[in-house]
Amino acid sequence: METINWGSFKEVLLSNPELYLNFQYAENKWVDASYHLTEIKQAQITSVDCGGVLNNWTEIIVQLYEPTGQQQQRPMQVIKALSIINLVEKVLPLDASAIVKIEFGNAEFDVRQMLPNNLIIDGDNLIIDLRHDAVQCKAIDRGGNCGTTAETKPTTQLKNLATAACCTPDTGCC
Repeated sequence: METINWGSFKEVLLSNPELYLNFQYAENKWVDASYHLTEIKQAQITSVDCGGVLNNWTEIIVQLYEPTGQQQQRPMQVIKALSIINLVEKVLPLDASAIVKIEFGNAEFDVRQMLPNNLIIDGDNLIIDLRHDAVQCKAIDRGGNCGTTAETKPTTQLKNLATAACCTPDTGCC
């Protein structure tokens, strides 16, 4: 799945400040219009994959909170989200090349981080269509091997102890 970086995501927001910001987290499932944009996180990820390669990347995680018992006809306008983003960026400069994820959950949907799959303008709405992130094997994606190669695997010589006449320190059976 293609990811969207923070710079591109923010540019869409800046180009559409008057639209209403909607999030679709599954087929015909929408984050309630009463949602709050509660936090923006910038996470530096450092990992070593199963091929032994060091990997580094940055994620911007936009957290949405859906309060219970609140009724609202329309979600927040993009301009309100931009005002929150501006507050965040005064304190924490956000990496324009970082991968964007949206963190959301409610009583029917476990909290998880999802990727913006499509950014759709529909009338006076900007719809962020979210899709689940997928697990990947970076070693295989690079054309390498997952885990150790045959050349680096240790070999062990097995002995059949049942056929050994006697077990002494110099026979290697113990």
